Amino acid sequence: MKSRHTFRGVVLRSAVAPPRPVAAPAGPARVRVSRQVAGRGGKGVSVISGLPLAPPGLEELATKLKKLCGAGGAVKDGSIEIQGDHRDRLVAELCKLGYEAKRSGG
Repeated sequence: MKSRHTFRGVVLRSAVAPPRPVAAPAGPARVRVSRQVAGRGGKGVSVISGLPLAPPGLEELATKLKKLCGAGGAVKDGSIEIQGDHRDRLVAELCKLGYEAKRSGG
């Protein structure tokens, strides 16, 4: 069997400037409702991202949206995941709550 050579060293570059933080836009937050399947064994979830809320506020909103859809879900990495494809229902509810929500993806 042929041996495999891989490089696992550290590359230092002094000419490259560190990345600058991107400033948040001054307008309203972009709330997106998308559907994801990757890494879930083919089961789809509706993912709500871009909400300008602290973690306790996200938990409270997630509970309300899960009850609305009659499905389970979770808050992960600053976004809300609702089991199943409920994008239209979620966009309508978020618009009622005053967020400028849009459906994203196919």
